[in-house]
Amino acid sequence: MAAYTTIDDPEAYFQTKLYTGDGSTQSITLDGSEDMQPDFVWIKSRADTNPPTLVDSVRGATKIIWTNVNSTEGTYTDEVTAFNSDGFSLGASSNAYTNENTETYVSWNWKESATAGFDIVLYTGTGSNLDVSHNLSAVPDFFMIKQRSSDQAWRVYHKNMTTADPYSNRMVISEDGAETTNALGLDADPTSSVINIGTGTGCTNDSGATYVSYLWAEKQGFSKFGFYTGNGNVDGTFINTGFRPAFLMVKATSATSAWYIYDNKRVGYNVENYQLYPNLNNAEDTTDQVDFLSNGFKWRAITGDPNSSARTYIFAAFAEAPFVNSEGVPCNAR
Repeated sequence: MAAYTTIDDPEAYFQTKLYTGDGSTQSITLDGSEDMQPDFVWIKSRADTNPPTLVDSVRGATKIIWTNVNSTEGTYTDEVTAFNSDGFSLGASSNAYTNENTETYVSWNWKESATAGFDIVLYTGTGSNLDVSHNLSAVPDFFMIKQRSSDQAWRVYHKNMTTADPYSNRMVISEDGAETTNALGLDADPTSSVINIGTGTGCTNDSGATYVSYLWAEKQGFSKFGFYTGNGNVDGTFINTGFRPAFLMVKATSATSAWYIYDNKRVGYNVENYQLYPNLNNAEDTTDQVDFLSNGFKWRAITGDPNSSARTYIFAAFAEAPFVNSEGVPCNAR
């Protein structure tokens, strides 16, 4: 019988880190039980209206894009300056994206690994059908694409956006719109070796334009990409992920709605799991909405997103601990 999970310690591949800016140079060390050199770092100020900032090791630490806007990639030598063996380094920033003095921040950190189902891909558009190779060795369940060289919208693929031909649909992480049936820019379902980029949109395949894509494939006990229907009740919908979540991102597909991000560190106990919004520069919202449990998450919101009655939502979740490890030992709720 196959083991329940091959990833007993998710902190080898994903960690949430809280820190405080100092306006000078500093190194941020991750808190997990495993040293982890991140390849993808997503940073958001918690108390101020600064944009959600993304850097990765493939584009280079000084190359920034933001999820709340469609802006061209920028080069900033005083924000994230390096990826270290257990964290990252920050410069003396004047932009407040990552290191303003006394500002509180959260960073979500992923390690690129086929074992954990995460890959970062760069490609150049051709304007014609294009097969973009990836290294997941599995079919991606969720990915985001951003043009780096001009102000083009993000495009998001999720395997549960529709039950038929999800590649023909898309969502935009920088916007709050519902799922639409135009211009994801794919011409076929992704495979275990490529994503199939079509000719339909400059957002994914302008000739000569440069792009970055972040791709994930689901791994049992570590990541989950699924959907649920809200019930509008304080005894809200329960979603079984097979692990205790460390990170959760949610978006309604059937209606206009913000994107929501929760994690296991802000504040980090039920029902006090605060939310941030990747499509907005808003400060942290302290509304009590969700419980993180040993095998999933449960909504506690009576009305409205992300538990509106009969509304459909997609989610992406990553583990703090598997429900059962490879030795058959269960974890506990917080």
